Amino acid sequence: MRLNRKVAVALLLVSSAAFVGCGGGAEVNQHVSTVSQGQELEDLKKALDQGAIDPQNYEKLQKQILKRGY
Repeated sequence: MRLNRKVAVALLLVSSAAFVGCGGGAEVNQHVSTVSQGQELEDLKKALDQGAIDPQNYEKLQKQILKRGY
């Protein structure tokens, strides 16, 4: 009986250790917006035209907006 208990405890510890490693390092990106995708793109273009961002950042941000979709 004691052997069964020891085996059960050992299995519990091993399975617990396995679950701890499952969630580590996960990255979650979430974006909630009340602004339309078109409005975001227009605002981004304005920022480029006014010199607030450079063309490289414009391209990067534009791709992010388009990738998110709605």
